[in-house]
Amino acid sequence: MACEGILLGMGNPLLDISAVVDDDFLQKYDIKLNNAILAEDKHLPMYDEMASKGNVEYIAGGATQNSIRVAQWMLQIPGATSYMGSIGKDKFGEEMKKNSTEAGVNVHYYEDEAAPTGTCAVCVVGGERSLIANLSAANCYKSEHLKRPENWKLVEKAKYFYIAGFFLTVSPESIMLVAEHTAANNKVFMMNLSAPFICEFFKDVQEKALPYMDYVFGNETEARTFAKVHGWETENVEEIALKISQWPKASGAHKRITVITQGSDPVVVAEDGKVKLFPVISLPKEKLVDTNGAGDAFVGGFLSQLVQEKPVEDCVKAGCYAANVIIQRSGCTYPEKPDFK
Repeated sequence: MACEGILLGMGNPLLDISAVVDDDFLQKYDIKLNNAILAEDKHLPMYDEMASKGNVEYIAGGATQNSIRVAQWMLQIPGATSYMGSIGKDKFGEEMKKNSTEAGVNVHYYEDEAAPTGTCAVCVVGGERSLIANLSAANCYKSEHLKRPENWKLVEKAKYFYIAGFFLTVSPESIMLVAEHTAANNKVFMMNLSAPFICEFFKDVQEKALPYMDYVFGNETEARTFAKVHGWETENVEEIALKISQWPKASGAHKRITVITQGSDPVVVAEDGKVKLFPVISLPKEKLVDTNGAGDAFVGGFLSQLVQEKPVEDCVKAGCYAANVIIQRSGCTYPEKPDFK
């Protein structure tokens, strides 16, 4: 059974500001659907514009935090998961703390004195989403917080570690501290490609962490961007997954497994020089509410079985189950209890 503190996540805690918008809104702010970017000055007015919409919702988010909360929900063991990241000393920060603690996650936030809690605009059109993150306080995480004894204790206790690629933009030194700890102690270190811009503009820090990764998650667009950036002349997701799994490793304790989701197409899993495809649960279009958090939920479901040492097939099934639940609801939210068999 999974025990207390077995899974630790680190990332950018953001409050999702989610609203259904139209194509004019996307054009006005130069936004592409099914993408994730960091906010530039031109995007800043959109947060107030979205907040003034009648259908706006505020949901605790941030990719890693979503995955950890979903894993916690699937496990139903209080405190099985822990999470670190940086928030501001404000109303949104308090809301986030309350939200995550109620979800059963043991959160150790660094609270920044000056910057406000980070937000993420979630623009939904026809069930598809686009994410624009204004990191603010999330950008202020420092490895000094991680090194504090009460926080490093969480690292020592955990056996599995998950960090979304987005955290590479904030604290690569924290990532490397955790990565080196996992390699030295035969633990399991996992990351996500997270977004095309991470693969393109944070290639060096991503490459530095890659040898430590025992599991690499991502979606088909991110996998193709990764391949393009590395000069692999292929768009074939199975081939790319295989090549990522064969990237040299820092330690021989675990092989690397690559897991790539492709929306409604099968999940690609590459390990031991072979590729397996796993179908997802089909969902009629009218039941789709929004895809925000679908990839995060997949990872959360996957991790909930992995920490119980279940085979990869079961992990993928749990990932597909969790993603299927989340896309039928607004944002990365879920019912009180899972009903995964």
